[in-house]
Amino acid sequence: MQSSHFNDYQIGILGEALRIAEESTAEYFKFSHRQWKNLRYDLKIHSDLKGEFHQDVFAILYRFCPFSEEMGLFQKDPFYFIYLQEDTILNAIKRDRSVTLFSLLIYVLTHELVHIVRFCNFNQLFEVSLKRRLKEERIVHSITYDILKDISVPELSYVLDVYRDFRIDNILGGGDTACPYMNMSAQAVVR
Repeated sequence: MQSSHFNDYQIGILGEALRIAEESTAEYFKFSHRQWKNLRYDLKIHSDLKGEFHQDVFAILYRFCPFSEEMGLFQKDPFYFIYLQEDTILNAIKRDRSVTLFSLLIYVLTHELVHIVRFCNFNQLFEVSLKRRLKEERIVHSITYDILKDISVPELSYVLDVYRDFRIDNILGGGDTACPYMNMSAQAVVR
């Protein structure tokens, strides 16, 4: 099966979705411009990633902790990589015509940025049990909803509604698929 990649037009949509996700997340957490710039992350697309693919998630979050040879330990500030799974995203918008690429990317990027903020603020440890990770996913979906609920973007309310069962405030629970996030060794960094 041939994999799908974002075309130039879709990359432009991605850029605008990232801008909205960053601004909205920074505003929600009351981050100054300087505080936001201190978050260390980069956005990549799956075609940049060699190997790893999860067809049931829209993004994978990696943490890279640089190792200091002279000090013999990991440096304190990790760097995060958000890898968007282009195939999964494009297939989702083909399956459900009510979802636009723009609205889905805003949701996915905001969701991943919330993870990064929570890791950097020590609200959540990066390495936890599956049970704790599932609970964290619900918390992050709830925060993502709070961030985006008042943003006026066509079809965004539909995407928020689709994810309602994943939020922690839903008594029935729902969706136990955790967003994969994992550590990267220095050798595994894709540039």
